[in-house]
Amino acid sequence: MSRKRGRIVLVGVTGLALNRADFYEKELRFQVSCSYGPGRYDPNYEEKGQDYPLGFVRWTEQRNFEAILDMMASGRLDVKPLITHRYAFNQADKAYETLSNDKSALGILLKYEHPVEERHRSTVVFNNNYQHNPTEPSIGFIGAGNYASRMLIPAFKAANAQLYSIATSSGINGVIHGKKAGFKETTTDTDGLLASEDVNTVVIVTRHNSHARFVKKAVEAGKHTFVEKPLAINFDELSEIKTAYEAIETPPLLMVGFNRRFSPQVQRMKLLLEPVKQPKTLILTMNAGAIPADHWTQDMEVGGGRIIGEACHFIDLARFLVGSDIISVQSRRMGDTNTGEITEDKASITLGFADGSLATIHYFANGASSFPKERVEVFAAGRVLQLDNFRKLKGYNWPGFRKMNLWRQDKGQEACAKAFLDAIRNGEPSPIPASELFEVARVTLEAADQLRKQS
Repeated sequence: MSRKRGRIVLVGVTGLALNRADFYEKELRFQVSCSYGPGRYDPNYEEKGQDYPLGFVRWTEQRNFEAILDMMASGRLDVKPLITHRYAFNQADKAYETLSNDKSALGILLKYEHPVEERHRSTVVFNNNYQHNPTEPSIGFIGAGNYASRMLIPAFKAANAQLYSIATSSGINGVIHGKKAGFKETTTDTDGLLASEDVNTVVIVTRHNSHARFVKKAVEAGKHTFVEKPLAINFDELSEIKTAYEAIETPPLLMVGFNRRFSPQVQRMKLLLEPVKQPKTLILTMNAGAIPADHWTQDMEVGGGRIIGEACHFIDLARFLVGSDIISVQSRRMGDTNTGEITEDKASITLGFADGSLATIHYFANGASSFPKERVEVFAAGRVLQLDNFRKLKGYNWPGFRKMNLWRQDKGQEACAKAFLDAIRNGEPSPIPASELFEVARVTLEAADQLRKQS
């Protein structure tokens, strides 16, 4: 059928039995078409909105859809003759049975009985009998990803939090996890959640590039705010949060999810170190493991990179154990390679403290999985404390202390949530002073900035 030097395009999925001679004799070109057109499966196009120039790519995924919908709306493309069956939405199982068994089925429509206005709801109520107590922390979650559903929601529930609303962008995760955890409702209207008089406490567990925006909105709305780290991914964001927070005469509680300082073994280390007035030296090692370069946490505009997104935990932990202001930061990463490998996640950060203490944080993504994932070592006054994976704590030459082992790892997630909620209930200051939160965020950004400027 094709003329010489013609092009044959495969649309959809089918078996291929190509004869080389056919293509050779006519010099034919063969192409497999990507579904929807150029741009499909390209995260820069689909997620970041980086369009292809019209002069280079005429028909992109979006332009294809626009053209088809425009032709259908104007009547130039009539699809009615293609419709062979119609079913009510509650008979969808019959529609699939027809699709599977009736070879004459071509176009199958599912008809909704409810008006469009009723179907387009931003909020779904799970429990109309929900007993709301306005004197208790009433929680609104923003985000319901893996960490929120597996760690933070259970942690807040264990601390007897009053789970009121959960907001997600698509609504699906909100329905699944909101119903399971016992929230009153789920919503896709995040601004509505922040403005709700029934929500006095907001927990932010979204991607890192949205943290600062939501924190600023929540604080300005007078909501107690818990944000999963990091507080911000650049200096401008941090400045905006700090300015907004300090402009409020009596600001609400602000908390970052630095849970490790609340783990039982770190709390024990803090008690043991309290009487030691001499400067301390700390080595904190994160055997972080590799993450693909295309993972969202590695994207500087979305995740901020792993130093900002993860190493901040150990900067806060060092700040907590030393108990003194951080006055200097020096960072060094692995040198650049010709493989395109990310080197920022193989770095050392050295912190100097006002009391003369010194902490070195090793964040390495190129270690062995059999080695402890997180190790904390404190050297002070001729003694050593060593903590592995938040399970095994040993004391070397420490008077009255040898070890503290746990049956299972405890990184302090539940204790962190409980401390935050108890502070709200009792009218106490935030478990981590805002000044420390801003200090740790600034030092983290400075460390990452030094690594990126390394020549």
